[in-house]
Amino acid sequence: MDRVVIPFRERMFDLVFLFFFIINIFFITYIVDLEQLVIPAVKGFTYPVWPPKIFVDLVHWFGGNFDPLLMARPVWWKMTIWIDVIIFGPFYIAALYAFIRGREWIRIPAFIASSMLITNVIIILGEEVCGAHATPHLPLVVALNLPWLLFPIALIIRMALSEHPFTRKK
Repeated sequence: MDRVVIPFRERMFDLVFLFFFIINIFFITYIVDLEQLVIPAVKGFTYPVWPPKIFVDLVHWFGGNFDPLLMARPVWWKMTIWIDVIIFGPFYIAALYAFIRGREWIRIPAFIASSMLITNVIIILGEEVCGAHATPHLPLVVALNLPWLLFPIALIIRMALSEHPFTRKK
């Protein structure tokens, strides 16, 4: 059966996902998270070429004031960052393209990436709540991490509602 892409103007709720993908591509994954890989320890570091100094300082300010885990950078934490940079970053780019163009091949990768993201965030929040680097500002840290639980859940629901989330019969 032939199918046609549903025009984006008829899928306006997908703007929420586009916003999430864009924030992750252009701020979280390749600025905030990448900073934690290029600066392995926050004491005595040299500013890298990327991310820009202002963002490095922002990450360190936030970590120093609200999120000790961000500053401690244990190995398991860095592994979640590598997953973000190597797997989630490319997924967000592909998902951005697929959502804009109405490409249904993103459906299965969306299930996989969303499940992985939910798992990572739950593990991170476990540390934030009662780990060696628990935050003294739990409501703030949970609120800032909540989108990375809610958006993947919403994406799973969006992709599960139909085998053809972006097309309809001709």
